[in-house]
Amino acid sequence: MVATSQPLAAQAGLDILKKGGNAIDAAIATAACLTVVEPTSNGIGSDAFALVWTKGKLHGLNSSGRSPKSISIDILKEKGLEEIPTHGWVPVTVPGAPGAWAELSARFGKLPLTEVLKPAIIYAREGYPVSPTLGKYWENAYHTYKEELTEDVFNNWFKTFAPSGRAPKVGEIWSSPDHANTLQEIAETNGESFYRGEIAEKISLFSHQTGGYLTAEDLAEFKPDWVDPIHINYRGYDVWEIPPNGQGIVALEALNILKGFDFSAKDTIETYHKQIEAIKLAFADAEKHVTEDKYMKLSVEEILSESYAANRRSLIGEEARMPEAGEPTMSGTVYLATADNEGNMVSFIQSNYMGFGSGIVVPGTGISLQNRGHNFSMDRNHVNALQGGKRTYHTIIPGFLTKDNQAVGPFGVMGGFMQPQGHVQVVMNTIDFGLHPQAALDAPRWQWMKEKKVEVEDRFHHHLAQQLKNKGHDINIQLEPNSFGRGQIIWRNPNTGVLTGGSESRTDGTIAAW
Repeated sequence: MVATSQPLAAQAGLDILKKGGNAIDAAIATAACLTVVEPTSNGIGSDAFALVWTKGKLHGLNSSGRSPKSISIDILKEKGLEEIPTHGWVPVTVPGAPGAWAELSARFGKLPLTEVLKPAIIYAREGYPVSPTLGKYWENAYHTYKEELTEDVFNNWFKTFAPSGRAPKVGEIWSSPDHANTLQEIAETNGESFYRGEIAEKISLFSHQTGGYLTAEDLAEFKPDWVDPIHINYRGYDVWEIPPNGQGIVALEALNILKGFDFSAKDTIETYHKQIEAIKLAFADAEKHVTEDKYMKLSVEEILSESYAANRRSLIGEEARMPEAGEPTMSGTVYLATADNEGNMVSFIQSNYMGFGSGIVVPGTGISLQNRGHNFSMDRNHVNALQGGKRTYHTIIPGFLTKDNQAVGPFGVMGGFMQPQGHVQVVMNTIDFGLHPQAALDAPRWQWMKEKKVEVEDRFHHHLAQQLKNKGHDINIQLEPNSFGRGQIIWRNPNTGVLTGGSESRTDGTIAAW
């Protein structure tokens, strides 16, 4: 089974399973295909994280890139910058996605990368019809970029993603031969060319020519890290996330707080009030403490301890609190889940951040570079302060559920700072309220934004929204469904081995099964 946000990508993963590949091969194929068929959210220039269940053990892969060694707060301040911009070279960090594909393939894959990336290469070279949600966000990005990205360094974005002087329309065929050639070279060199070969030379040369900070040395030094996933036990289930620099710890801390309460039903004022307050407390901690692990002053164990959860739980009262936390922003991310008949399961996520990312496209490659560095702080005293060669606080997080040391399955909800909030809601919908995967994803969502501001979907029960307002929450009804993330789930029945999946109804998602 393969579940993701784009039907062609899900089918690509399924085709690899049919050719004898395993869930890891299928995840790589799907991820690579998503860079082609959903470029508004991710690309070859993305970062990636994965949780891989194989042979009775869960493995974590952190393939997020570091900031260029030549960048610093002082350098940016000398240029008159007081905050890190969204676009241009300043927020660009080393892309980790190609390294993730190669590393996963080398350690756990069955088929060669040349076979696994073939569907993505074919779609990039021969084209595919633009799907509805994709077309909508491509059009939005084009109009924003046309107005804001007027410098020459952004010309290649328009040549690549708006070759006819506009965004491709829904149902129109779009292709990118440069993207296909780059994927082919990544496949043939097992990712080496991207970091230490011809592709790396193209990236570093364009950076040098246009005032960027990324160098050949930055690319050459990159490697993904295998990490021990972190978890908490929630009502008999173990909920797993990637450790910091990712924000999965936010979901775990919130669930750790919430497990001290009894919830009689899903759609009650007490359920939503406590969920929101717990998320606010967890985000306040993450904003203050989370960055690359070696820079953190408070350990993961301390943040996820039972005593600390009890302390934070005691702060939740009858009224909405005002937390100290950063302001969530929207981003572009893709998530996928795969499972095979050998028992392997993969939770995989990759993202450019904020749609197409930095707006920087490397000439002749189709590579749209991410803007993950935007999350760094310009405050020298902050744990997540910008410095060269550092990983920033990262929003993208894959999730995984186990019970009694057996895999239940992968899950994820993409979408910037919505992600841990989506994880909490999906986990509780599953465990506390017994919802089927599709129902767990379809249920109306809420999203805490900042201070006491909470957005709810227009399908959210209005009488509950009114009661939340009475408790001091600043409730806003949001008509844009994509604001609330997009998720996928695959659960395995421990008795029969049957897979049950759900895929996001808020986008073009689907489940491919065989």
